[in-house]
Amino acid sequence: MRPSVAVVHDLVSGVEPADELEAQHRLETLRWLESTDDVFRRVKPATPPRHLVSYVVPIDRTDGSLLLVDHINAGLWLPPGGHVEPDEHPAQTARREAEEELGITTDSAFEERPTFLTVTRTVGMDAGHTDVSLWFLVYSDRQQPLRIDHSEFREARWWSLAEVQATDGSRFDPHFTRFLAKLRDWV
Repeated sequence: MRPSVAVVHDLVSGVEPADELEAQHRLETLRWLESTDDVFRRVKPATPPRHLVSYVVPIDRTDGSLLLVDHINAGLWLPPGGHVEPDEHPAQTARREAEEELGITTDSAFEERPTFLTVTRTVGMDAGHTDVSLWFLVYSDRQQPLRIDHSEFREARWWSLAEVQATDGSRFDPHFTRFLAKLRDWV
């Protein structure tokens, strides 16, 4: 197994599933990682057709709100993030994406291990491939100025848990409500 894939295997192995679906995603991902080293996207949008993504979920320490982006391609409110570059550590991807897409520096407030794991068939303009996503947390301050990448996002905004719950769930990543349930139990 390629060393960088072994690192991902270790990260995925360390994810404690919160529900049966996450347990299935974890098992499926571990089998996939054991079967191939071709896990990094090489050609946009879908080569190989299944590849690694890192989400970074900024959480405000004071009120628990979450920063989400209105993603142009997906047409959904998502955590910021992006594709893991060949041999890049997924935590580094999350850090890089937070800086590139929002101007957020993660420093010491970053969780080095993913909190959540999902396997998702993509929708929107780049529909049809599968993202294996590792969700990382970063504790942030909603007062921190943002530098939004408008080539990828219509906007970025902080959402309170009440606002998320009052919004149609189909406007978010399909696993977002499960992530919130795990986050409530985890915190």
